[in-house]
Amino acid sequence: MKYHIITFGCQMNLSDSERMARLLKRAGGKESSLAEADLVLVNMCSVRQSAVDRVLGLREKLKGKKTVLAGCVLDKDKKNFDFFDKILPVKSLGHYLKIIPLYESKFSAVVPIMTGCNNFCSYCVVPYTRGPEKCRESKDILREITSLVKKGYKEIWLLGQNVNSYKSFPQLLTAIDKISGNFWIRFTSSHPKDFSDKLIYAMKTLKKVTPYLNLPVQAGDNSVLKAMNRPYNIGQYKEAILKVRKEIPNITISTDIIVGFPGETKKQFQNSAKFFNEMGYDMAYISEYSKRAGTKASLLKETVSQEEKKKRKIMLNNILIKTAMQRNRKYVGKTVDVLISKKLKDNAYAGKTREYKDIKVSSSKNIIGKFVKAKVISASSFSLRGKLL
Repeated sequence: MKYHIITFGCQMNLSDSERMARLLKRAGGKESSLAEADLVLVNMCSVRQSAVDRVLGLREKLKGKKTVLAGCVLDKDKKNFDFFDKILPVKSLGHYLKIIPLYESKFSAVVPIMTGCNNFCSYCVVPYTRGPEKCRESKDILREITSLVKKGYKEIWLLGQNVNSYKSFPQLLTAIDKISGNFWIRFTSSHPKDFSDKLIYAMKTLKKVTPYLNLPVQAGDNSVLKAMNRPYNIGQYKEAILKVRKEIPNITISTDIIVGFPGETKKQFQNSAKFFNEMGYDMAYISEYSKRAGTKASLLKETVSQEEKKKRKIMLNNILIKTAMQRNRKYVGKTVDVLISKKLKDNAYAGKTREYKDIKVSSSKNIIGKFVKAKVISASSFSLRGKLL
């Protein structure tokens, strides 16, 4: 049997697909192209309507093949996917995280520490598609990471909708840090409501935990945050950012922010833009609000046009270009640790610094999947250029 997996959405979906690939291989399957596959498994995302539309757009391409739809599937959407032979929503798969993945990369791996979400942000479908929070046993997580490190993996991503709500996340980080080997620990995503001093201390003191933090703000106006059911205010968020930057000066901070949420006035957006600029992010995932049926926000009247959403997104992106440049410029002349991820062309390679900065270097040797040191010789808003040492 030849199979092909199509994945939409977040890192959690990518990790799920790696586990599905393992099951298919155990059953004697062989990975192939979409055209040659007998079985096609589509791992979908329901966070935005555009992702759902992309799955619907596969109808013609999947004709004549055995098909399975998995991932984040809303109950209300199932009737639209009647061209699939079987639908397996991820929340119905039980203890699927116990399956050892067929990792796509040979040096960087995503390790889910939990699944599901209890936060019920008013715009989000994840609690409905993935169900309530379920934490993996720490012994299973440590066993998986130990095995990966023994195989030579250099970068471990700990994954959860809100890693902060894992039993005792700082304690888990401490246990992972004690595993022998030369590797980096990264994690995503954190929620501002329970971003703690203990976590900051762990990030500061544990040698393998890298100085990178994704802390979604979603809006820079308190009224909009309340409508989103985000249980913090911008003052509390700012305090967390200032504290972590004081303790870890070289930290890279990214965020998620939504423009055009129902009811967001021009004044409220201006508040968000001002706050976005004040925080001086290194990176940001800026998205236009997308109505998802079944969420509380879907009951609100949409007051921001698509044209206005695009304008607001561009405004924030222009701010980001400026603040990211200011942050990256500080690296020029400094020596950084880099994990090389891919070859570009000729002798050019791309990778990430320990601080999760994109960087390009040149080498006559094959350095994919290796740690190297480089001196930063130039910077742009979203990338560095380095010379190997």
